[in-house]
Amino acid sequence: MLKSYKLYFIVIISISLVLFFSFLYFDFLKGQSDKLKNTNYQLQASLMQEEVSAMILQKQKSTVAIALSIANDEKLAFYLSKEKIPHNYYAKLIKKFTKHTLYKNIWIHILDKNATSLYRSWTTKKGDNLKKIRIDLAKVTTTQIIKSSISVGKYDLSIKAIVPIFHNDKFIGMIEIISHLNSITNQLKAYNINSAVVVKKEYKKQLEFPMTNIFINNKYYVANYDVTKETIKYLKEHGVENYFNCSNKIENNFIIVSKELKDINHKTIAYFIMFKKLENFSTIDIEFFMFKSITVAVIIFMSLSIILVMFLLYKNREQKQYYKSIIDSATNIVVINDKKNLLITNKIFFKYFDMFESIDEFKTKYHCISEFFIEEDGYLKRYMNDIYWVDFLLKLGDEKTKVKLKIVDKIYYFLISASEIKGNNGHHSIVLSDITVAENYKKELELLSVTDTLTDIGNRRFFYQKIMDEVKRVDRYGHKLSVIMFDIDFFKNVNDTYGHDVGDKVLIEYTKLISSQLRDEDVFCRIGGEEFIIILPHIELKNALNVAEKLRNSVEIFNKVVPITMSFGVVECSEKEDIETLFKRADEALYKAKDGGRNMVVAG
Repeated sequence: MLKSYKLYFIVIISISLVLFFSFLYFDFLKGQSDKLKNTNYQLQASLMQEEVSAMILQKQKSTVAIALSIANDEKLAFYLSKEKIPHNYYAKLIKKFTKHTLYKNIWIHILDKNATSLYRSWTTKKGDNLKKIRIDLAKVTTTQIIKSSISVGKYDLSIKAIVPIFHNDKFIGMIEIISHLNSITNQLKAYNINSAVVVKKEYKKQLEFPMTNIFINNKYYVANYDVTKETIKYLKEHGVENYFNCSNKIENNFIIVSKELKDINHKTIAYFIMFKKLENFSTIDIEFFMFKSITVAVIIFMSLSIILVMFLLYKNREQKQYYKSIIDSATNIVVINDKKNLLITNKIFFKYFDMFESIDEFKTKYHCISEFFIEEDGYLKRYMNDIYWVDFLLKLGDEKTKVKLKIVDKIYYFLISASEIKGNNGHHSIVLSDITVAENYKKELELLSVTDTLTDIGNRRFFYQKIMDEVKRVDRYGHKLSVIMFDIDFFKNVNDTYGHDVGDKVLIEYTKLISSQLRDEDVFCRIGGEEFIIILPHIELKNALNVAEKLRNSVEIFNKVVPITMSFGVVECSEKEDIETLFKRADEALYKAKDGGRNMVVAG
């Protein structure tokens, strides 16, 4: 009986100790869980701030790029020198940006060298001098250096890029591109982030014509259209100023973070306040931590043999699921290779390769993702200087490079990097980040820089790029090459008689006429106001004269908009002839055609 009591006593003591240490253990786990949550929230808050900062910086750079591209417009320089910009001059260009880019509400502002407004795309107002009102414009007139800033104006909080315009190396004015923050707040919604871009109350008087007309407590202007009613209501009820300079607040199942927006003088003018529900954050690390810890606590009180077997099996299985869930939650393509063969992929892989149901089905037709590479200069190839692409990426380390893939009939662009998986000899992790939209946008900007904005044919810059290539082919292979230079006879009379709008229509319609009669390989460019040039590869002088005569006759009988004629100078490129000499001979032949009575073709 005594032994039984001792046994009971030992059992009770053991149970008490188990309960006591279990209580301490679970209290410890709760503390660690709370620490992990707080660390996770701080990390997410930093990521939200970094994300919006990167988006704003990217939009500022893109806005500067647009301003630089438009500043090269020779016709704009001409109009600016005359201090007269046609009404709705950029309407067509703005429509293209609205249709094909993220810029849904871009404004274009042209000013002379003294900061007097000559053209505003969003209003007919002009003639007002802004030098004493706008510090950024005053700085550009003095320094003639590109300026980019965020500021509050009469209409809105906006991103501004100011680029000086030069003509014959002389400063003649400025172009200002104004974009807004709505595209950024809209992009953040893809990350389940609601935003309110709130302007400080001292700037309310500047906003004479507020675009959104949304105010908090009739003091704080909200600059983004897509702000939700719930967000406005929350900020009103809790005091909007409490969320200025907010690095990380947890309230009502939200994490709330703000980002300062500063003007050109580094003065805070507004705050980007972001809301994200806690349920939208991944808690897999915390859940896994708790699950693992509890499991370990239970297993401790099992036999040592069972602990060893069960724990190792369980650990191995859960670890695999854990890492699989991590790569499946990634927004980039992640694949595991053994150099020659694809082994494992994440779910996002099948967003692009949706013709396959599984990795096994993919491997019935292909071995490796490199079979989809497009071999082009500037992009990753299967062999880079005789180095296999995986080895090449491993040599780059953390540095990324670009790769171009063709999947079915679609072209995609990615940033790609590789790293070796430790503990798995010969296995590598390949990560591909989709940059298709950005790459296409970059190519669109490059196209705009070599395209005449009025006629949609090549400009002078494009002509020099192409003529250099063709002259090199003449020298290297002995190919024939001819050039036709021509302009519109008495075009000044057309503008003086009918106005510049009619003159522009003449340029557009007759450009279409001539384009329709050229070969695909011919290069047609506008190199001046009414002056054009055609590059004819593999065409000798005799045939080039026939082409010019055909064009001259077509122009003479076309009679669309107003009847005009054109004069043509035709030359054939000689071996070892430089571009300047070829251009001069074509110009002299054109001059002879003009001097000889116009509406004729002259060989040079």
